[in-house]
Amino acid sequence: MDEQEAGVLEATRDVTINNSLGLHARAAVRLVEMAERYKSEIRMEKDGQGVDAKSVLSLLTLECPSGCRVRLRARGADSRLALDALTELIENNFGEE
Repeated sequence: MDEQEAGVLEATRDVTINNSLGLHARAAVRLVEMAERYKSEIRMEKDGQGVDAKSVLSLLTLECPSGCRVRLRARGADSRLALDALTELIENNFGEE
């Protein structure tokens, strides 16, 4: 049985962090809170380094200033829904601006 037959899906999305402070602690908390709503495993990648998007400390290690391009990767049955929500959060500057 392959992953698709088992109901496991994988999705990726490239997004740019545009808020003036980049991915700082408050924004990372908002991203984690959103990611935790989904069952999928969610990762954020920058420059070949990937971290768990459900961990504030892990996200902060990526050091993402304004203008930084990142890749979101989700694996699970609700992966596309998760990436839609996270992309919207990031594109709306984490609700800060």
